[in-house]
Amino acid sequence: MDVASSATAAFRTTFGTDPAGLWAAPGRVNLIGEHTDYNDGYVLPFALPQQVVAAAAPGDGSGWTVCTDFAPDAVTFAEPAPGGVEGWAAYVAGVVWALREAGYAVPPARIALASDVPVGAGVSSSAALESAVLTALADLGGLDLPIARRPALAQRAENAYVGAPTGIMDQSASIRCETGRALFLDCRSLEIEQIPFDLTAAGLSILVVDSNAPHQHVDGEYGARRTSCEQAARILDVPALRDVTTGDLGAALARLDDEVMRRRVRHIITENQRVLDTVALLRAGRVREIGPLLTASHASMRDDFEITVDRVDVAVEAALAAGAYGARMTGGGFGGCVLALIDADRAGAVATAIEQAYRARSFAAPTAWSATPGPGARRL
Repeated sequence: MDVASSATAAFRTTFGTDPAGLWAAPGRVNLIGEHTDYNDGYVLPFALPQQVVAAAAPGDGSGWTVCTDFAPDAVTFAEPAPGGVEGWAAYVAGVVWALREAGYAVPPARIALASDVPVGAGVSSSAALESAVLTALADLGGLDLPIARRPALAQRAENAYVGAPTGIMDQSASIRCETGRALFLDCRSLEIEQIPFDLTAAGLSILVVDSNAPHQHVDGEYGARRTSCEQAARILDVPALRDVTTGDLGAALARLDDEVMRRRVRHIITENQRVLDTVALLRAGRVREIGPLLTASHASMRDDFEITVDRVDVAVEAALAAGAYGARMTGGGFGGCVLALIDADRAGAVATAIEQAYRARSFAAPTAWSATPGPGARRL
């Protein structure tokens, strides 16, 4: 059963009727630009084919009831104050709360959710859920909610309600991506540019490999990286690390006494430049040439930002040894997924090489699939 059918079936089972419609929002992988988003920097994600689907209809009363195909019980809430709803339903309640805080009259609704976005893999399953719910509620309520404003509201749900300190990239990708494009996002101005990323025409593919090393954002390590960056920006007397260029890097590092903080800063500044360099190559149609930038990004995350783990590093090394043009971890780190830029006809061979490398180290087998840049949140 596909995801849309699963959502519809869950709605019928729980509510005894058909939904008014189906709304979908995708997971994402970030081609390059890791931890730059909350530093007001640049990111370049694209939407995955995997998605969360919300089957929804107006509610019978004044509250909201939500169910899923992955949890046994429906959850109903009337006043979604922070802390009032926990677990997976908090992401739904957070969206309702954020919309109401922003002055929108959110309609009571019944919602059933289904998903094939891997959970805990660093491909933004939570942002996909938030974006699908937000899109459904906006349509059901006829809300005058411009698409450019939607990512910030979904982000507020995750930051202020759920308590995950994510930047705005995930929700922007899930809502604003387009088919065959990568989303070049300036996380300060929120300006976007749809960058051509036609892998098929170039004879290429992005192989996404779930390392099966659990990935979590609501933990001390992610928050510690963000705090370190913010402290460094204060020391350097800039609004954010985005304001330090690679030409300023040496002088900036000399002003920081802490060696760990210097490494964190070096990653952010060089990563921002790698995003800009990648965008320039893609604009010129030189897709294969972005490979070394992807690999350099991974080395920076491994050595300077220290957010990779053994399974992720092994996957990158195996992909490169099997002929990938470039490979890197994608997502917040400490697990999650790797992406590799490869010739389209090498997907099986590269995936097998990674599986063999995992087997040699007695790691649990990874999961791999080829990703094609798809559309953002929409009504099906």
